[in-house]
Amino acid sequence: MEIKATMDAMGQAARAAARQLAQATTATKNQALVAMASHIRASVEAILTANEIDVESARKRNQRDSFIDRLVLNPERIEAMAKGLEDIAELDDPVGATIAKWTQPNGLEFSRVRVPIGVIGIIYESRPNVTADAGALCMKSGNAAILRGGSDSINSSGAIVTCLQAGLAEAGLPKKAIQMVATTDRAAVGMMLTGLDGNIDLIVPRGGKSLVGRVQDEARVPVFAHLEGLCHVYVDKDADLDMARDIVVNAKMRRTGICGSAETVLIDKAAMENNLKPVIDALIEAGCTIRGGELVCAADSRVEAASEEDWSTEYLDAIISMKVVDGVDEAMDHIAKYGSQHTDSIVTENAETAERFLNEVDSAIVLHNASTQFADGGEFGFGAEIGIATGKMHARGPVGLEQLTSFKYQVRGNGQVRPK
Repeated sequence: MEIKATMDAMGQAARAAARQLAQATTATKNQALVAMASHIRASVEAILTANEIDVESARKRNQRDSFIDRLVLNPERIEAMAKGLEDIAELDDPVGATIAKWTQPNGLEFSRVRVPIGVIGIIYESRPNVTADAGALCMKSGNAAILRGGSDSINSSGAIVTCLQAGLAEAGLPKKAIQMVATTDRAAVGMMLTGLDGNIDLIVPRGGKSLVGRVQDEARVPVFAHLEGLCHVYVDKDADLDMARDIVVNAKMRRTGICGSAETVLIDKAAMENNLKPVIDALIEAGCTIRGGELVCAADSRVEAASEEDWSTEYLDAIISMKVVDGVDEAMDHIAKYGSQHTDSIVTENAETAERFLNEVDSAIVLHNASTQFADGGEFGFGAEIGIATGKMHARGPVGLEQLTSFKYQVRGNGQVRPK
């Protein structure tokens, strides 16, 4: 009952704060963002101390290296966090923008105008930098945020939220526009998923398959999410070999634990003699384990045999599956069968083949001659992102400021009444 009372109070405070934020000027919101960045820079030691507690606890539980990498903060990452807040301040404010405008024959003037969604609940796991990104994006788009980070990063996230709330107060905005669920009790997540008595308008989960699956199964409010990042790179017969090698290695190995990391490489059979072995060599040299189909295993004894399960596995580690396919059609068939509609890339110098891939692959992000690791809101020019959405309603791909707004219709007349 104590947790329920706390969560209900958070929901009510968030709703009240959202009403104030919806009317806040762009200048005031930007002032808050700049102040948040300043408080983060002034609190580096406090944030690092809190993060050390989280990291040490994770190491004692023998968490894998990729998990630790997502959890660890250092001065460079904290500075990037602060700079990200300033970047969001530089972005155009979507609230109040007129999307469309027209006049009907009866003289009524119609406008479709962007408005905040209201209160957004963000449920995420180990990355403490999500705390700053999510809170800032919600605030700039006029939404209040209730943040429920993972128990693994509770100390780090708490230190960051303290800075965000100080920035809000400095700009004259309600501190409870950004709140953090301080308990690690999972019952709090369940309460958020029910909407906190109608006070949460949207849930955004960021994390592993089990977390996102639970949110999608149990949520009683709309959800922006992706269940898995089963990302593919297809190396076409007309690919430039050096480019293909660089893209495949970067797509897998730059950061293996992010959702835009490639999990499967598909090699065109027509260029197998030239492209297959060099790509295998480059990946293994970079420290990647390869699980391959029959032709891939035959090309290199270091390749492990792939199982059927491998084609639908999101490794989030230095492991990749690899298969030889008969051209772009089989590649697209494979992606349609095993992919998660997240991010997929083609490497080719053939413009016609590239256009087919871009048009026919039904994923939120489709790239030509570029790494899947560009599946990131900052790389799209959004300043930051609150997550990647693979659904087809309202938002798809990186969820930035614009995607965190809805719209309403404003109708202006001069005495019109509707005839009987």
